[in-house]
Formats: sequence, C-alpha cells, structure tokens
Amino acid sequence: MADASNKTIFDSSKITVIFILGGPGAGPPPIRIRELIRTCIREGTIVPMEVTIKLLENAMRAAVEERDGKGLGWADGRGRFLIDGFPRKMDQALKFEEDVCVSGLTIFFTTTEEVMLKRLLVRGETSGREDDNVESIKKRFRTYKDQTMPVIEHYRTQQKVAEIDSTGSVEEVHAKASVIINRLFAGEPTVNVTI
Repeated sequence: MADASNKTIFDSSKITVIFILGGPGAGPPPIRIRELIRTCIREGTIVPMEVTIKLLENAMRAAVEERDGKGLGWADGRGRFLIDGFPRKMDQALKFEEDVCVSGLTIFFTTTEEVMLKRLLVRGETSGREDDNVESIKKRFRTYKDQTMPVIEHYRTQQKVAEIDSTGSVEEVHAKASVIINRLFAGEPTVNVTI
C-alpha cells in the first residue's frame, strides 16, 4: 500500500485520488468529508486537520480492504477515490499528500457567486441548515476565496486541475464530470481542460 519514494500510506501508482472542489453550492458531492466530520461533531469532538486527514485515510483503507477482501479489485488494478470538499486549505493539501497519497487531479466546479447564492438559498428552504442564509453564505464565499482558491492555484501550477462550469443542470454537470473522469481513467489529458 505504501509509496516508498515519499512514504505516503498509499502508493499513487496504485491509488488515484481526485479532489473535488468548488465554491459553496458550486457542485455535487461523493468520500463525503463533511459527513465524516459531522459524525465527530455529533460525538462532541473537535476536528483538527490531522484528524480530518486520518478520517480520510481510514475511509480509504477500509474501502481498499473491503474490495481486496471480496476479491473484487478494480478493473485495471488501481483504486480510485473521489474526495469532495477537501482540501479546503493549503496546509490540508500538503499534509494529505505528504502522509496519505499524492493526488492525481482536482476537479474544480466553477460558477458565479449569484448562481451559488441562489442554490444555497433554495437548499436552505428545506435543509434546516442555519448557515444557509445570505450573511453566512457571503462569509463562506470570502473563506472560499481566501483559503480554497490558493489550493486550486497550487494544483493548477502542477497541471492537476480540470475545470467544469457547473452553471447548468445536474444532468449537464454530471455529463461534463463524466467526460473528465473517463479521460483520466483512459489515460487521456484532463488538465488545463475546461468543460
């Protein structure tokens, strides 16, 4: 499992990690880091970066062991993980790649703040989430710009970003994401691609 060259838990030649990022309300969710963290919060624990990374590592390890234990494996022998909403900050990105696995790609869902605001307000009508209000959403936009955009730029300099305009319908965005992921798994170029 380990990558001897950089001492990560998982060998990036056998495991593909795809980060999924975008502004609040920009794109769809799959390992759902928010759900793992909410479980910790419900149990009354504080969730420092190291714990978040360990939760991801444990979820990945469990998935690999489950597939290996059932003899399922992946068609081409490579494990694949879509990690939604992580990393949100540079220190998280660097620590994850230092300890767990080097990422292969970041799918970056883009749209306007107006579209994101509208989506979140509509969601707020039924979600019961206290943070789906205009004031909280605008704070989340600032946090996204200040903390998450540097992560996107970091991966962009490594040519590991595929941008997807998520302004359209769920079906349109899904089709665009499928193109990117299929290209990645077929060994075709996925970086510096905007769909």
